Amino acid sequence: MNTRLYTVIYGVLFVFATLQVAVEFAGLDYWTAFGVIMALSAVKALLVAAYFQHLRYEPRAITYVVTIGLVAALALTLAAAYSITGT
Repeated sequence: MNTRLYTVIYGVLFVFATLQVAVEFAGLDYWTAFGVIMALSAVKALLVAAYFQHLRYEPRAITYVVTIGLVAALALTLAAAYSITGT
């Protein structure tokens, strides 16, 4: 891997993190700010997983295993949140 690509990705991650802080202070309503921050977080997570964890260059089977684990973790988190709120 070349250093230039990693530097560009690091710069994108830095800019997205800065945008997340800017959105927090922008005075948007809660759900709009939440949606923007979650979208930026998803892109950041994909970049980190793809390049810094090298999933982009692994066989697809490994990517599927990681994706299944992520979906399972999200499902358990949503189930726990649902049981705590009691609705």
